[in-house]
Amino acid sequence: MASPMLLLSATVVLGAVHLISGYSFNNCIEDPYSNGQSFKCIHRKEKNMSALINDLPPSAINLTVCINPLWHIPNKSFVHLPNLQHLRIDDNHLKIIDQYAFQNLHQLKSLNLSFNDISDLNPSLFKDLHNLTFLSLTKNKLKQLPEGIFSTVLNLDTLIMRQNFLTHFSGIAESVSHLMNLRILDLCFNSLTSLSHSNASLPKSLTTLYLCRNNLFTLGCEHSFLRFIQLLDLSYNSRLPTMAFQGVDLRHINYLRLRSTSVKVVEFLNISNVHAGHVDFSGTGLKNDTLLMELCKQLKKKVKEITYLRLSSNGIENLTYYTLSSCPKIKGTLDLSHNQLKKISLNFLNNQTNIKSFSAEHNHLTSLSSCKTQHYFPNLEELSYRYNRILSVGSHAFYCTRNIKMLKLNINTISFLHRNALKGLERLEMLRLDNNLLTDLFNNTFEDNFNLQILNLRNNRISVIFNGTFLNLRNLTTLDLGGNKITHFEQSGLNGLKSLSKFYLDGNNLKQIDTSLYRVFQDTLTVLDLQSNQIRFLTKDIGSPFMNLSKLSDLKLDGQRPHGLTILPRTLFRGLHSLKSLYLTNNNIIYLTPDAFDDLTDLHFLSLDNCCVGVTQLQPGVFKNLRNLRKLIVENMGIQNFTKEVFGNLTQLHTLQLNRNVMEQIQVDALESLPKLHYLDIRNIPLSCTCKNSMLQNWTIHNPNVQVVYLYNLPCPHDAKLKLYNFDTKVCYIDLGEYLFFSTSVVIFLFTVTPLLYVKLYWKMKYSYYVFRSWFSEQWRRLREEEENCKYDAFISYNSSDEQWVMDQLLPNLEGNGSSFKLCLHHRDFELGRDIVDNIVSAVYSSRKTICVVSRDFLRSEWCSLEIQLASYRLFDEHQDVLLLVFLEPITERQVSSYHRMRKVMLKKTYLQWPGSGCTDPTQAQALFWNQLRRAMRTGSRLETEENDKSKGCVTESKEHFETHTSDENYYLLP
Repeated sequence: MASPMLLLSATVVLGAVHLISGYSFNNCIEDPYSNGQSFKCIHRKEKNMSALINDLPPSAINLTVCINPLWHIPNKSFVHLPNLQHLRIDDNHLKIIDQYAFQNLHQLKSLNLSFNDISDLNPSLFKDLHNLTFLSLTKNKLKQLPEGIFSTVLNLDTLIMRQNFLTHFSGIAESVSHLMNLRILDLCFNSLTSLSHSNASLPKSLTTLYLCRNNLFTLGCEHSFLRFIQLLDLSYNSRLPTMAFQGVDLRHINYLRLRSTSVKVVEFLNISNVHAGHVDFSGTGLKNDTLLMELCKQLKKKVKEITYLRLSSNGIENLTYYTLSSCPKIKGTLDLSHNQLKKISLNFLNNQTNIKSFSAEHNHLTSLSSCKTQHYFPNLEELSYRYNRILSVGSHAFYCTRNIKMLKLNINTISFLHRNALKGLERLEMLRLDNNLLTDLFNNTFEDNFNLQILNLRNNRISVIFNGTFLNLRNLTTLDLGGNKITHFEQSGLNGLKSLSKFYLDGNNLKQIDTSLYRVFQDTLTVLDLQSNQIRFLTKDIGSPFMNLSKLSDLKLDGQRPHGLTILPRTLFRGLHSLKSLYLTNNNIIYLTPDAFDDLTDLHFLSLDNCCVGVTQLQPGVFKNLRNLRKLIVENMGIQNFTKEVFGNLTQLHTLQLNRNVMEQIQVDALESLPKLHYLDIRNIPLSCTCKNSMLQNWTIHNPNVQVVYLYNLPCPHDAKLKLYNFDTKVCYIDLGEYLFFSTSVVIFLFTVTPLLYVKLYWKMKYSYYVFRSWFSEQWRRLREEEENCKYDAFISYNSSDEQWVMDQLLPNLEGNGSSFKLCLHHRDFELGRDIVDNIVSAVYSSRKTICVVSRDFLRSEWCSLEIQLASYRLFDEHQDVLLLVFLEPITERQVSSYHRMRKVMLKKTYLQWPGSGCTDPTQAQALFWNQLRRAMRTGSRLETEENDKSKGCVTESKEHFETHTSDENYYLLP
């Protein structure tokens, strides 16, 4: 329960930040390190563009809106984002874009509208985009461009309109003719049939034109129409004939693709002015020696040497010694990939000794045999046999290419690599042997490769690393052994790796970390990947296997098979003072010791998501030394407690991903102890919408520095319609303890006082009830009217036991014997059928006086008490002199003291006592009694004090005398 002081402080803080808007967005996420400039709105359910982005700040520069059900962009959708420079709205369902949809985007440089359903564009759509340099309309349904569509985007550099239904090139040419900065125009995958045009010309700046996969059957353009084009792609226009190039100026072409057209390249070279060495001959049907030799002769007529000879995808099955003998000298790359070569001997190159790069990827090669007897190619630096079916590599397989620096043998089926296969490759720097079937490496396999820097052996079947395997690889910096079946290294298996910086061992069968193996590269290793092995610890106390890896900055231990690490030894990371990134994901760790990360003082990134079993109780101080941590991922850990004691020391933390945990409460003081926090993800956490999260609610919606991911969409667990950010917290700011204290005190007081009040004020309360009831029924108004015309001179209140005296004495002396008083009596004047209380009230207020005939029986009567209460009310509260007391018998002070109202009347008013037999002269005393009573009834004021002669047998007493002693001889008393 919050204390009053804490609640007061919260109120002050809330008041201070009331004007600051919350740092979260309905449908977008700010990139954590973009400083309010980059946002991604991906995979949301919102169909309205305005609702999707209306809460983004004007500082936004980069905006990505992808994979949403958007179909319409209304006018002025981005006016609140005037600084936007890069906008992606791809892979949605856009059909309609209003005329002024991009109004006010004067700073926009790139716009991507790819993969939508746009069929029409408004001519004024890009009116405000004066700085636009990149526009992509890929994969839409455009059939034509409206006139003047690009009239205002004069800075456009790249225009991509591939995968549409464009049919008329003339309209396209007219639309781009004035774009003097346009360099790249991509029109592939359309329905163009020709390049015919009216008077329009392509801008001189246009150097790259992609026209692949159209239906071109002719170029149909003027001689100089393509004179400035440098890259022209006409591939996959199967109907395009050779004669289409007759008279077309192609002198500036640096790269021309004619793949899968009807062009006969030899004839094309005869009629065209294109530079022969700039034509890509891939996919042009040159599938045998005859055609290749004819091409070479034609090329030699045109040029003496060429940089690139691209012959891929021609269906070539065999190459002979004479195939390329007639070709000009190749000083760069020969590409024979995507053919049907089954075997290869570099002798076919014959005199092509200047070649630098040779590729035979995607063929059907099954083996590489020795080439010691073949020509030597001293200038060859890159050799690639990727994507073949090579099973074996023989001895000295690359001896004729001893100067190569890059060798790619990956993605084959190599199961046998001769121990001398790589002999002579002393200049080799990168070797790719990944994705093969190698099982063994020998101690002399790499003995000549002492300049090797990168060795990739990933995804083979190697199970053991024998002694001396890498002994000569003193310059190796990257070794990738991931995805093998390695169970252990022999004692000297890693010797020689004195420069190793990155070591990948993920996806193997290692069961322990052998500290002795890493002594060779302990001063050089920066990256060690051990994820997805079988490492497991049986005790919390072991020696640290990483103690001497002083420069290690990246360590991956995530996903150990089959059950994870389960136990994380308290000293496992000892000595890793330089570690920057640590991955422990998917490890089913039972318990994290408080000192597990104590030595990781320079750690910047820690990933613990899915690393623990069930519910996790993080121990206080577990992150106490991670003061340099920037990003912490603790997703799906079963965390129950997010407290300052656990997370309070992360003073440099920028990004915190807490989603998919089980805590019902997040303590705000823990969040406030993270001063550099900028990004907080608490999705899929069952945070209760109760008072214990009221402070969290206030913190999230009023904190200007921390982005809470999708805050406004976080639901309450008990009701998805309610949201965490706006559940009702009014009751939370009431100090319930104080209210409960006062309410309990009142209840106790009432239980204590009520019985006393009941005894003392029973009749007053009862009388008040009846008065209230009379007021409620407007009885008072009627009684007031009756009082002005009183029906009776006096209402006689008496007990039934005294009725005889009333009938024999009172009634004859006041209504008879010449007296003119009219009295109201119960039995005679009460209205039949009427409530008795109403009759009493009516009698009191219909009479000028009320005469109470007091006896001991009268005092015990409830109805008599009610009647004297009503009369005394008029006496004390309404100040009406209406009450007369007549005592029929002597009553002591002790007997009267129980009747507070009665005693109060006796102290204030004159009262009469009926003369008893004790008087000297009863007849004279009774006569005086009746005279005094009649006199009191006639006047509206108090009776005056009179003294009577003692000789008459009567004694005059004052009120003070009555209070001290009462004589039985008193037959009346005056004030």
